[in-house]
Amino acid sequence: MKNLIILLILSCFSVCTLAQEHLSFKGIPITGSMASFCQKLKSKGFTQIERTKNFRTFTGDFTGSKVTVVVAATDNNQSVHSVGVVFDPSVEWNELLKTYEYYKNLYTRKYGSPTVTNENNPATSDSNIAKMGEVYQGTVTYVSAWAVPGGEIDLSIEKSAGFYEGMVVIKYIDAQNVETKIQKQLEEI
Repeated sequence: MKNLIILLILSCFSVCTLAQEHLSFKGIPITGSMASFCQKLKSKGFTQIERTKNFRTFTGDFTGSKVTVVVAATDNNQSVHSVGVVFDPSVEWNELLKTYEYYKNLYTRKYGSPTVTNENNPATSDSNIAKMGEVYQGTVTYVSAWAVPGGEIDLSIEKSAGFYEGMVVIKYIDAQNVETKIQKQLEEI
């Protein structure tokens, strides 16, 4: 889970333009306080399983799949800025690829072609062990991103905590709240 939190923080800095509206996750605008956003997420059937300073972790249903959802907010929890959807880890490359491609097709149907796509598994063999070995080494790049009204949606295959294990992650990054967070950090330096 710590890897996902780090990924959410790092990816937030890739969205640098202000938008006119807030991005939504499951119909909930990614804005407002952590408490307010999480209450709305709970009303959609999600159950909180973990709480840290600026993050809340939930389980629930996303497009018919049981997932883990991580909500990230500013240091004072006054402004939610991103939401990560994490699918169950897998040791099977074909399962990861199938999930990734399914969601890539769904988001493409809704938002059009990705603004960024980079898909590469440098394995020299088609065997599952070779492909998952590359995931484990961190050399796999499978990312598609959509610039959408209100922010950015990133889809990726990431290394998981387990041995030769990966996971599919979808990140919803609200442009306005990330920019506000960056501006506050710029004032500190």
